[in-house]
Amino acid sequence: MANTQDFTAVMKDMMGSFPVDTKAMEEAFKTQATLNEKLSGVALDAASKSAALSSKWTTDTIAKLGEMAKAKAEPADYAKAATDFASASAEVAAENMAAFAEIAKKVQTDTVELLMAAGKDITEDATAAVKKATNDVTAAAKKAAAK
Repeated sequence: MANTQDFTAVMKDMMGSFPVDTKAMEEAFKTQATLNEKLSGVALDAASKSAALSSKWTTDTIAKLGEMAKAKAEPADYAKAATDFASASAEVAAENMAAFAEIAKKVQTDTVELLMAAGKDITEDATAAVKKATNDVTAAAKKAAAK
């Protein structure tokens, strides 16, 4: 009976010759975590500004309603108060909608900037990882061939 090659040992030796670079995976995870943190910061900042704007708008509207609800000396004063309230409300609504649009615009700008920067970082990390992996595999192949 001839000696047969132990392929399990050969495969184990071969796989052991090809290094696994966990550092590249760690860096990719850190890059992703940092991006998520920054994107969350943008979203939370926008939510905070939107909530503050909504609260102020509500407070101002309630104050104007209080003025409109006060007793008037003449019946015509009620019509004038209603007209003044409607006019002021329309003006404030336009201002607040413009403020909400500015918040949304800032979110969009910040998000695009973050994604572009992250894309650059990810590309650089991937290029470095591929270059290192290529060098490691080439070295391992040469080492395996020399045995």
